[in-house]
Amino acid sequence: MNHLFVDNLTVIDFAYLDPARGLVGESWIVDVVLEGELDEQGMVFDFSSVKKTIKRVIDECVDHRLVVPSDYEGLRVSTEHPDTLVWTLVDGSQIRHQGPQEAFVAVPGATLAATTVAGLLESELKGVLPANVQGVRIVLREEVIAGPYYHYVHGLKKHLGNCQRIAHGHRSPIQIYRNGHRDGALEQVWAKRWEDIYVGSEEDVSSRSVAPEGTEYITFGYEANQGEFSLTLPRSHVYMMDTDTTVELIASHIADQCKAGFPGETIQVRAYEGVGKGALAIR
Repeated sequence: MNHLFVDNLTVIDFAYLDPARGLVGESWIVDVVLEGELDEQGMVFDFSSVKKTIKRVIDECVDHRLVVPSDYEGLRVSTEHPDTLVWTLVDGSQIRHQGPQEAFVAVPGATLAATTVAGLLESELKGVLPANVQGVRIVLREEVIAGPYYHYVHGLKKHLGNCQRIAHGHRSPIQIYRNGHRDGALEQVWAKRWEDIYVGSEEDVSSRSVAPEGTEYITFGYEANQGEFSLTLPRSHVYMMDTDTTVELIASHIADQCKAGFPGETIQVRAYEGVGKGALAIR
């Protein structure tokens, strides 16, 4: 049997629900191995078609979606409104998500596992690959990051693509320079500040409330071209910005905050959005 492999085929940027951590942003690098007989070209599958075909399936199934472990006992999906789900965390607080069906995907298990998502993708790919391809193996892995990083989730209502989904996210390095030198301590501050955080825009806030037991909640809501979105989270899981939350504005916000603490110094922020891309802000 012949094998074809493609490392670093693409990156999946998504969010998922966790019983303890809550709403988590994640970025997984995708490696793929195809197994099969050689076709008339002497190939298992033409490299030029691999990325196009496989990336399309990944984009449709998982990328920029909210991934929901369907066997978690704290999950409740509305029978009247199947586009609405409530996730109760182990501390008793709740996260409520409402959006079009393509904005989230359910996967087996009580917690998220990369192998489960890989299995879902492998199953979907078997239906679209050529007949000579008899096996497919997907490996999902995190980027190895030398330095601080954070997990954040956001939604960009003005975006015309899938970034408009209110709960998609990233696992991202943060690099901060003061007068041309990396400031590891300052990077750690922001990594801790944005540990499993939802970065929300003030203009998207539709309501604020306090539950009987005292938990403060913020609800974000907007209408985009894919439909209506709403997300309610505990206030402790949210970081608020006065602007939209594109990576360009995130980099600018962090740079402004750092500059305020060191007004006489040159600040440079490299804020990543997932793997190998991001925005640069200098103050």
